[in-house]
Amino acid sequence: MRKLRNIFNLGVKELRSLSRDPIMIFLIVFSFTFSVYTKATSMPESLNKVAIAVVDDDHSKLSKRIIDALYPPYFLPPVMITENQMDARMDAGVDTFSLHIPSGFERDVLAGRDVAIQLNVDATRMSQAFTGGGYIQSIVNSEITEYLQGYRAKTAMPVELTLRARFNPELNNGWFASVMEIINSITLLAIVLTGAALIREREHGTVEHLLVMPVTPFEIMISKVWSMGMVVLLSSFFSLTVVVQSLLGVPIEGSLVLFFSGVTLNVFAATSLGIFLGTIARSMPQFGLLMFMVLLPLQILSGAMTPFESMPKPVQLIMQLAPNTHFVSMAQAILYRGADFSIVWPQLLSLCVIGIVLFSLSLAWFRNSLGKMI
Repeated sequence: MRKLRNIFNLGVKELRSLSRDPIMIFLIVFSFTFSVYTKATSMPESLNKVAIAVVDDDHSKLSKRIIDALYPPYFLPPVMITENQMDARMDAGVDTFSLHIPSGFERDVLAGRDVAIQLNVDATRMSQAFTGGGYIQSIVNSEITEYLQGYRAKTAMPVELTLRARFNPELNNGWFASVMEIINSITLLAIVLTGAALIREREHGTVEHLLVMPVTPFEIMISKVWSMGMVVLLSSFFSLTVVVQSLLGVPIEGSLVLFFSGVTLNVFAATSLGIFLGTIARSMPQFGLLMFMVLLPLQILSGAMTPFESMPKPVQLIMQLAPNTHFVSMAQAILYRGADFSIVWPQLLSLCVIGIVLFSLSLAWFRNSLGKMI
C-alpha cells in the first residue's frame, strides 16, 4: 500500500507540474484539436475546387456535355476563355487546367477520326496536377462514350467491372487523415510528455529531492507513465469523439473500448521510450534532436503514411520491433473496418510484449543514471 500511495502521489505531482507548463498544455490542445481538424480539411489529396478554363472552338452538343461534366466539388465552374487568353492565364497562375476543344471536334468524333484535345496543366500544383489530369481524361472519355451510344449501335462488353469502395465509400481523404493524425499524436505526446517531465526535474533540481525520499526508481518511473499516459488517453478520447465524430462527421466502425485498450498498451510502450530518451538527453534541446531521430522514422515507416506492405522487406522486419507499427495496424483495423478482438489480438499481444521490454530497459537505464547521481 505504501508503494501504491507513493506512485499515486508522485503521479499527482507530475500532473500539477504539467498544469503549470503552458507550452505543454498548448501542445496537447493543439495536437488533439486544431491539428486534427486542419489535417482533415485544409490539404485534401483528392481533387477539390480546382480552377479550370475551357476554350470551346467547337460549340457543339458534345463539347457542352464535356464542359457541364466539370462540376463542383472537384472543379470550380469552368471559365470560358479564348485561345489567346489560355497561355497568359496559365503563366499568371490563374488556372490549374486549361482545356482546348478544337473546331470540328464533334464532327470528327462521329466520323470515327482520330481527334486530339489539348489539356494544359500547371504541374507546380503537384497533387492536383497528378489527380486532376486523370479525372479530366476519365470525364472526357465517359462523355464521348455516352454521346456515341445515341448514334451507334450499342456493343455489349464481354466483362463489366463494378467498383465498390469499402470502408470509405465517399473516398473522402478527411476520414483517413483525421484518424491518422490522432494515432500519430498519441505516440508523439506520450514520448514528449514523459521525456520532458524527466528533463524538467533534472533542470529544476528536483531529481535530487526524489533521491533522498523513500521511493524507488520503479515508483518514480511508473508514476510518470500513469500520469502522462492518462493525459494522452483523455485527450485522444476527446479528440476522437468530439473533433472527429461530432465536428468532422467521420464514422467510427469498431469498438472504442477495444481501441482504447490498444491505446493504453501503446501509451505504456511510448511513455517508457520517452523516459529512456529523457534519461539519455541532458537538456531539452538534446531531447528535441533525439525526437527527430526516433519519432520521424516511427511515423513514416509504421504504415501511417504509406502502406506497410509496400516497404522493403528489411524495413518491415526492423519495424516489427516498433510499437507504432502494431498500433497503426490495430487502430486502422478497428476504426475503419470494425475489427473485433479475434482479428487484432496479435497486434495487442505484440504491443504488450514490446511495452514490457521497453519498460524493463528504460527502468534499468533510469536506475543506472540515478545511481551515478548519488
